[in-house]
Amino acid sequence: MSVLDRFLLNGTVDAVEDLTRGARRIRVAGPSLRDLAWTPGQHIRLLVGDISAPSNWLRGLRDTLRTYSIWDYDAGGCLDLCIVDHPEPGPGARWSHSVHIGQRVSFTRPEGRLVLKDGAPFHLFVGEETASVAFGAMLRALPPAERAYAVLEFEGPEDRLPLPRHDELTWVYRDTATPEDDGPLLRALRSLDLPTEPGVAYIAGEARTCQVVRRHLTHERGWPRKATVVKPFWAPGRTGLD
Repeated sequence: MSVLDRFLLNGTVDAVEDLTRGARRIRVAGPSLRDLAWTPGQHIRLLVGDISAPSNWLRGLRDTLRTYSIWDYDAGGCLDLCIVDHPEPGPGARWSHSVHIGQRVSFTRPEGRLVLKDGAPFHLFVGEETASVAFGAMLRALPPAERAYAVLEFEGPEDRLPLPRHDELTWVYRDTATPEDDGPLLRALRSLDLPTEPGVAYIAGEARTCQVVRRHLTHERGWPRKATVVKPFWAPGRTGLD
């Protein structure tokens, strides 16, 4: 066993499937993936480059590890990732396009605080494509009796991921507005008929959009900040956020 094997889980790619024109489901299977401690919404850090290459160590592993939410998990030893393209594909997107069945994959154990909160009067999910991967796992885990609302932004209808509670979700599509403007996501959220009492909001995706959404909930709707869980996944010009 190598030193890396002590810190990373290992599996083999079992299936690759296009879910949309810009999102691929990659299933990884193996004995080391059985009975993982995983809570829907959590992520792993995926090894997408050669960690032993001196050039990667000099760059601080910037192009070697990428963080991805878990799309689904089977305690029998199967873990599904859903990797969504960005306008300018980075190392992770390039890896997802080249990965093949039978390929060995290594990644860290699941972690993260973007998980369902117990005792919430209702749950609100707000974000775009990158957020919808974690949201899909969280919505599947949500008991049917619990109320859920969502505003999800995609490039177009053909880019929507297959999410649970499909008919309960509000779907919007991008226009030319910048994240700071009142774009389609914020306009739809403003018009969403929510209960008067605060619930718990899960806000994820592009960093500036996360800030705008949280500001709307806390300043315009009067929600306490502790009622919002914010997870910025990326920002323009940045390689990724953890």
